[in-house]
Amino acid sequence: MRGKRTATGAALAAGALAVTGLAFAPTAAAVTPQSATISASCGVFGGGTATLTATQSGTSATITLTSSAITAPVAVAQDSISSTLTMAKAGGGSVVFSGTKNPAMKTGDSVSVGPLPGTVASGDSLDAGGGSLKMVIFGVTVTCTANGPQAPGPFVFD
Repeated sequence: MRGKRTATGAALAAGALAVTGLAFAPTAAAVTPQSATISASCGVFGGGTATLTATQSGTSATITLTSSAITAPVAVAQDSISSTLTMAKAGGGSVVFSGTKNPAMKTGDSVSVGPLPGTVASGDSLDAGGGSLKMVIFGVTVTCTANGPQAPGPFVFD
């Protein structure tokens, strides 16, 4: 009988610790909106509407940019485009998302880069309008600038 009480007590203690651990576990942060569009010009490489998708986990965030209006000028291997996305921060300054993540693209395919990692703080409000995207493809730099603010509005990070 004594063994059953000890086992039951141990099980209850383990359960209580598990519940306590869940209560104090970090929650996934949310960014709103999760997706926005922007109109951009990339000079001789074209321009048009692009979609930005944001994710957040604590102070780490990623942005992925895709556009069917902006196409790959040449075939590009996976993870071979060096991209730097600079986003304007409400109140001044900017936040940079950079990396070499992209799918393989054939000439004429829609451009897609990311997820590009960056660091955000709680309350950061970031807009691609006022920022730029610089891509280095085979040593050629392509710079895209926004023609206005993103819609439906800036990304606000928790």
